[in-house]
Order: sequence, then C-alpha cells, then structure tokens
Amino acid sequence: MNENLFASFIAPTILGLPAAVLIILFPPLLIPTSKYLINNRLITTQQWLIKLTSKQMMTMHNTKGRTWSLMLLSLIIFIATTNLLGLLPHSFTPTTQLSMNLAMAIPLWAGAVIMGFRSKIKNALAHFLPQGTPTPLIPMLVIIETISLLIQPMALAVRLTANITAGHLLMHLIGSATLAMSTINLPSTLIIFTILILLTILEIAVALIQAYVFTLLVSLYLHDNT
Repeated sequence: MNENLFASFIAPTILGLPAAVLIILFPPLLIPTSKYLINNRLITTQQWLIKLTSKQMMTMHNTKGRTWSLMLLSLIIFIATTNLLGLLPHSFTPTTQLSMNLAMAIPLWAGAVIMGFRSKIKNALAHFLPQGTPTPLIPMLVIIETISLLIQPMALAVRLTANITAGHLLMHLIGSATLAMSTINLPSTLIIFTILILLTILEIAVALIQAYVFTLLVSLYLHDNT
C-alpha cells in the first residue's frame, strides 16, 4: 500500500544500465513464424489478422502510399504487443513514456509531410489556406493551419500515452483497494475484484484499439500527402 503510484512507469535498470531497449526489442520475439508449407492454426490466424488489418488501412492509398504497408503493419503489431505485455504484473510498458511515443510519431509524421511537399507541393500548400477565405483572415488562418499541422505528432503521442497511463493507474488503484478490503469486508472485496476483472478485459481492448488508432492516424496523414 506504501508503493509509489507511479513506480510502474519508471524506466527499469539492470546494474545501473537502462533496460528499456531490451524491453522494446522483446515483443518481436513473441511473433510466431513457420518454416513449413502447411501452417498451424496460430500462424493461420495471425496471417488472417494481418491481411485484414492491411486491407483495412491500405484500401484508400494509391501505389505510392502502399509502399508504407510493411512499416505500418510493423508499427501496429509492435504497439499492440507492447501494450499487452505491459498488462502483465511487474512489467514495464514503454508506450507510457511520452518520449518513446514522440520518437515513433515525429519521424512517421515528418516522412509523410515531406513526401507531400515533394510530390504534391500545390495541394500541400493549399491546406494552409482554404478556398474562399476573406483577405483579412488570411494571415490568421495560415498561422492556425500551421500550428494544427505541427501539433499532429504531439497529439498522436499524447493520446497513446494518456490512454495507456490512465488505464494502468486505474487498475493499480482498484487492485490496491481490493487488497485493502480483503481483510475488512469479503462481499465488498468480491464486488471490487469483479470490477477489476472487467477493467482488465477493457484494458486489453484499449491496448489493441490504441495501437490501431495510432497506426490509422499515421495512415491518414500519409493519405493526405500522397
């Protein structure tokens, strides 16, 4: 009960060295692969989910945009597995760190925007000034559109960080309440424990949904610039 509420969000160290890099590299090792001609049910289900996700995100893209398909699929798998592993007890979730989420969001956003300025410079500049804008409002609208463009990667990173962090904090609080009530009132403990189980199921869904939302928004930024 005396444990710091934010202790689980502190980056772990091994012998004084940061272990975050090892944790980030761990999820890809859990992705099963097959060397056989006929796959088992797990591999078949995995391939079906990958094809379904790829079709959902890549349908709206042209040929140039579809060259990002491997990167976007790798991104959604990485975020989803990282979020799910973070739900395990005594584990660390890298996606609760704003610095890591910014490190994912800024390069992808910048790559999409730079591609748009290189391939469709007129359309890219047209977004800064909607058609039919009154002349006195032109400077203000250009500033507003520029700011809205620049905060897109920050919005991506903050959304993912806030959702994952809020879920972990809520689970920690309800889990602490369950432990405290176990010696006081057994019926109340069962009710709180049931709420904790339902919240855990909800957090599993949130972990997958946030991975999909993050990747989908990157895909939309790419679509706007290709």
